[in-house]
Amino acid sequence: MDFKKLLIVGVLCSGSAVATERVVSYDLGSVDTMRALQASDQVVGLPKQALPTYLKAFSAEQYVDVGGLKTPDSQAVKSASPSLILITGRQGDQGKALSEIATTETVGLGSGPFWPAFEEHVQSLAKEIDKQSEATSALASLKQHIADLRTVAQGQTMLSVTHNAGGFSVRKDPIALELLGMQAAQLPESVKAETRGTRTFMPVTAADIAAANPKVVYVVDRSQAIGQADQALDAAAFQKQLKALGASTQVVYLTPDLWYLSGNGLESLALQAEELVLPFKS
Repeated sequence: MDFKKLLIVGVLCSGSAVATERVVSYDLGSVDTMRALQASDQVVGLPKQALPTYLKAFSAEQYVDVGGLKTPDSQAVKSASPSLILITGRQGDQGKALSEIATTETVGLGSGPFWPAFEEHVQSLAKEIDKQSEATSALASLKQHIADLRTVAQGQTMLSVTHNAGGFSVRKDPIALELLGMQAAQLPESVKAETRGTRTFMPVTAADIAAANPKVVYVVDRSQAIGQADQALDAAAFQKQLKALGASTQVVYLTPDLWYLSGNGLESLALQAEELVLPFKS
């Protein structure tokens, strides 16, 4: 039995509760968590233009399209008559306007080790929608699933990067490093962090990646995820470039919309962990 089926069985066996909230969510990980907890009936609206492929079922007419991730449509939100609105940092100052419609909460993982923060994140949402026992069961199933995957990937060297219009920057990847026990490749000393506004980036070149020579380099393609296909990475060409630079690194092109637009949900975390171990399952 695959993980998704195991998760559904576990949740169904733990019982179900009557819908208690009408949720508009700009956090897509929260949407997939609600579906995993058999609470899709409590989702009333979400940003449909940003839906990853694995969430396409939520493009159905019963769910109100509430604008873009960075461009919320307050009138559309109001038409959904939500009792709870979930937002993230992507909505910026527009959260204030949304808070005038219904209770608005900013969601995300807390600091510290990934798994405890993830558990708290899931249980916090589960409490809002009256699905605590289902969440406990689902978290236990997911933890075991990740432990099984860890046996495949543990100790492998990796580097995770975001691609954007031809440039690369290093990504922090606690799923690979903390949950799956992989090892971060050592970058050249010449690679330095850069601050742009309030954000910090660590740009890297193909030569830097080749010098680090990890077993795999995972690529999250922002250009592809936000619809700029003409600027997306040619993964095959990038693989050839690394080889020409003397690296034996395997390029693994991760599902862009899953990794860039979603995450930190019961379903998305499972899907991401499964993608990370694929190179080692041969």
